[in-house]
Amino acid sequence: MIRTLHRWPGLLALALVTILSLSGAALSVFPAVERITAPQVETGLTVATLAERIQVVYPGVEQIRRSPSGRITAYWFDQGAPGAAVIDPATGAGVASADPNQALRWLTNFHRSLFLGDGGRIAMAAGAAAMLVLWLSGAVLVARRAGGWRHWFAPLRGPLAGRLHVEIARIAVIGLVLSSTTALWMTASTFDLLPDGGVLPADPTEVSGEIGFALDQMATLLQTPVAELRELSFPYPGDATDVFTLKTDRGTGYLDQGTGALMAWADLTGWERVSETFYMLHTGQGAATLGLVLGMMALGVPAMGVTGVLIWLAGRRGRPRIRGNQPAGRAETIILVGSEGGSTWGFAATLHAALTAAGQGVHVGPMSGFAPERYARAERIILLAATYGDGAAPASAKGFLDRLTACDQAPDIPLAVLGFGDRCFPAYCAFAKDVSTAALTQGWPELMPLDTIDRQSPQDFARWGRALGEVLGISLELSHQPVSPRTETLTLVSRRNYGAEMQAGAAILRFALPRATPWQRLTGTGFARFQAGDLIGVLPQGSPMPRLYSLASGRRDGFVEIVVRKHPGGLASGQLTALEPGDTVRAFLRRNPGFHAGRGRTPLILIGAGTGIGPLAGFIRGNARHRPVHLFFGMRHADSDFFYGEEMPGWQAEGRLTRLVTAVSRGARRSYVQDALRADAAQVARLICDGARVMVCGGRDMATGVSDALAEILAPAGLTPAVLKAEGRYVEDVY
Repeated sequence: MIRTLHRWPGLLALALVTILSLSGAALSVFPAVERITAPQVETGLTVATLAERIQVVYPGVEQIRRSPSGRITAYWFDQGAPGAAVIDPATGAGVASADPNQALRWLTNFHRSLFLGDGGRIAMAAGAAAMLVLWLSGAVLVARRAGGWRHWFAPLRGPLAGRLHVEIARIAVIGLVLSSTTALWMTASTFDLLPDGGVLPADPTEVSGEIGFALDQMATLLQTPVAELRELSFPYPGDATDVFTLKTDRGTGYLDQGTGALMAWADLTGWERVSETFYMLHTGQGAATLGLVLGMMALGVPAMGVTGVLIWLAGRRGRPRIRGNQPAGRAETIILVGSEGGSTWGFAATLHAALTAAGQGVHVGPMSGFAPERYARAERIILLAATYGDGAAPASAKGFLDRLTACDQAPDIPLAVLGFGDRCFPAYCAFAKDVSTAALTQGWPELMPLDTIDRQSPQDFARWGRALGEVLGISLELSHQPVSPRTETLTLVSRRNYGAEMQAGAAILRFALPRATPWQRLTGTGFARFQAGDLIGVLPQGSPMPRLYSLASGRRDGFVEIVVRKHPGGLASGQLTALEPGDTVRAFLRRNPGFHAGRGRTPLILIGAGTGIGPLAGFIRGNARHRPVHLFFGMRHADSDFFYGEEMPGWQAEGRLTRLVTAVSRGARRSYVQDALRADAAQVARLICDGARVMVCGGRDMATGVSDALAEILAPAGLTPAVLKAEGRYVEDVY
């Protein structure tokens, strides 16, 4: 519901909201300019002295006004001709024209009504209402994505458009809620939908009948500082029954022109003060700095509009058209999809095509449409479930758990759950795990144990597909082909061989840095901007399926470097480890912001095994500021698998690497990296309790062992890996 409230007002009112924000941002500049250019009032200047100075210069003065910016304007008649000027309070003389700023008047009318009168005002009010719904619903969604309100400014991961959308929103949301709320208030006031609330003093019934009392002798004017003045209106010349009208920040009063006595006074009501506060907050009049801040926040609206549309389009593109989709009542296999951005639908389409080719009747639909009573011929149900934010159901799985738990009796249809997520997030595949637990609790037969796909890995999906095929008794090869970015040619410039007996079982491959186009440098796309820990997708010959490898270098290093081990039957790893200098591959860059070392001075504990050393070595190489870095590295053989062993002593001498601890799993004394952590438990616990960040890269089994070891080490301190993940102090790049 929240996502729907956020999505459709944004898409439908995008143009109107953009006009409101841009024109509002432009208007926010004028109060600041007026404040800067207005002649300043000396400290302690009273209204009596100011009025006396102006009257000397302009004997026919009728009115003196002070704007919220402090600018003072006088209006007068001179021989029947009206005049007006901005006044220098030090002299009482005019220093600038008082004519309205035409650009300000044009922008104000455009912002308020689009030059369409009351109809335009109503349209702009509708835009403000849409903005309010957008910002309030957006705030809830940001909190969900960050893992709660306490983690509002937690680091973001994911596609650039999504990260920009949220980054801008969580900075600007308070100002935009304020602007849209005050706009609605002012519109309601314009159409008399709010009570007036103003009280004027009673008209004086008796006056002295005299005129000409000196302004600098009037006690009330002498006691009123110019800083509180709003307006002073003079009596009509020659009319002894007329009075001075004084308006200040405190209220309104009448003064006898013959005696200077205060004849009546009415304080501003609470309602008037509230209305004036709303006016000040919306226009910036009287709060120029706040107005500029709100104007700058409003400039984020067009950017959020563009990124929001890109997110929506990506979601639509990510949901492919599924050909030959059978009705739910006639299908033997039911595939239900829970997806937020749409990418999980692509995996569903691949699975649908493979099962259909194997002779199955398959129906694909959203998890929100779960209806067991319709699955008359179903022999199995497969749930492909992504996770949104801090473990919430994604958009197309709305209400699924409620429907599942509402079933009185689970039908005899085996069910399998496959979770999609990113191990960098604390709530990795949490929704899928909740679904699996709820299904088992309800008594659903289990077709396959819960499994997960990390970062949309085609390799993980293919592995799971083979396991599904074994359960179904068919040969099932799932060759998922995600839409890959445009590739570039990488040319190998050097290689260093490692592995058993140095027979190139593994290698560090260094490629020349591709030349970036001006557009790539401007936008940061392609290989124009990358860091160690980002990924490259390599397209092997003979397969459209990319293989992802973690980068051991950053753009500043001047080369692209990866560490690869040849896997039996591995197409990409076989081709890569066979490359010789001068050979080329096709590859693309994929950002991986959740696995960057960052620029802080907080100590790092880097933990890796085998080729997982790649990005960790990149972090150490780039540690020019001598951040404390402790590396725990596991290898098979010390003599042939010690990646970057030649560089380690130099990095330590340069202060880039503080400490190196190794573990050899196939040596005389077998040891794994988790054993090395336990052996150094006191030091590891001290570092983490002092704020160190843990970064783990390598195989899944290794990462599980490391997590278990750290759980033991940190238990006395009351910490767990889960707590560290929630704080962004424990991140993994696991394959």
